[in-house]
Amino acid sequence: MTGPRVAVIGAGFGGIAVAHLLRRAGVTDVTIYERGDDVGGVWRDNTYPGCACDIPAPLYSYSFALNPDWSQRFPPHGEILQYLRRCADDFGLRPHLRLGTAVEAAAWTGAAWRLTLAGGATAEFDILIPATGQLSRPVVPAIPGAADFAGIVAHTAGWDPAIDVTGRRVGVVGTGASAVQLVPAIAGRAARITVFQRSAPWTLPKPNRRYGRARKALNRRVPALMRAARAGTWLLTVVTGRAVTGRPIARRLVRALSDGQRLVQARRLRPRVTPDYAMGCKRVLFTGDWYRTLRAPHVDLVTDDILRITGTGVQTAGAAYDCDVLVYATGFAATEFLTPLAVTGRDGRRLDDEWRDGAYAHLGITVPGFPNLFLMYGPNTNTGNTSVVYFHESQARYIVQAVRAIAESGPLEVRPDVAAAFDAEMQRRLAGSVWTGCTSWYRTGSGRVVTNWPGMASEYRARTARLARSDYR
Repeated sequence: MTGPRVAVIGAGFGGIAVAHLLRRAGVTDVTIYERGDDVGGVWRDNTYPGCACDIPAPLYSYSFALNPDWSQRFPPHGEILQYLRRCADDFGLRPHLRLGTAVEAAAWTGAAWRLTLAGGATAEFDILIPATGQLSRPVVPAIPGAADFAGIVAHTAGWDPAIDVTGRRVGVVGTGASAVQLVPAIAGRAARITVFQRSAPWTLPKPNRRYGRARKALNRRVPALMRAARAGTWLLTVVTGRAVTGRPIARRLVRALSDGQRLVQARRLRPRVTPDYAMGCKRVLFTGDWYRTLRAPHVDLVTDDILRITGTGVQTAGAAYDCDVLVYATGFAATEFLTPLAVTGRDGRRLDDEWRDGAYAHLGITVPGFPNLFLMYGPNTNTGNTSVVYFHESQARYIVQAVRAIAESGPLEVRPDVAAAFDAEMQRRLAGSVWTGCTSWYRTGSGRVVTNWPGMASEYRARTARLARSDYR
């Protein structure tokens, strides 16, 4: 099978996975559009000091491309980026890449998808697979006076390697995943760090370890060791997954571990760094040095509300803090799927209109009214406890089946009743989940959870294992 013509948008983990599995299935007419100058997605764009994986690498990698050369269990971003580059090379995807090429719009013509590229050029494909991810659009909060700040400003997702924090006063807005990595990484160089916390994160000890030359050599000689490490990591995520999805014993166990970490490491700061919401409502963070860094004499934790940014720093309800560098560690617009890509489906239906009340897709992959459109990392396919790469592989295998069906029988469009039933199930299950208990990037402004999968990863793998033709028309 050489056809049909397939366009993939995005060359991160999701895009590389689906492009590779399609080619392995015999689909050779695959084009991967990537707005950046290289593959890698978030691992190309996020280069802030301390940036690293917070899921163990044996599981945060492809099952079909195990890597014997990880330097540690939680590798830094540079290693993950290099891994993706190597995968693109080993899978033979380089000739299929169109780097530095943004797709601005996609419209279904009745027979194909017509893409409009930056600059005005167009191209047509039978199948469209957006793999733009949920963490690609940084959020900068609208704080009064932000434009007045005279120092250096950066978002962790747009870090400039030229920024030098040595001897400078650094203000960090936010205490999410990137802040927990950034602050300890720069604490040894900055003259003073002020961390502005809106809500304290739940954390767990980070069981990192380095892999020496002997371990790497053994991995190459006995690949079964890598599969065993992957299986062991998987079992650990089953425990955390059960905690997040509401199993009482697992939840008590994981919470006790988090409480113990704060007791030992936070000490006098413990009242100020203890979360006031249910564990798992926001992303639980792995760290070994966050609390110790906050206790350092030149690091201040500020919990007062920020009133405004001034020309010299940050004004809170309690005091003014001078800064030379201001860093927004404020995350991404994860609920705004595919934005700013304009997608128009059958009969002129706009995906923005279809998702006005919150994004949805059958199995997180396909939307009625949009034939031959299949999403990677779509609505309700994020995981709060395990590797999203596992979900990517599930989606990619499902999409391969869909492409085969299209090659045999023509366009596929999921039935509206099937998609509506799946969405109703998701929202019913999510309504009773921990994620409804606080404001987070998992939810829209109206409170609808559109990012997360409500069950275990194994359930998602089982439900996407076989494409049911009866779900489509």
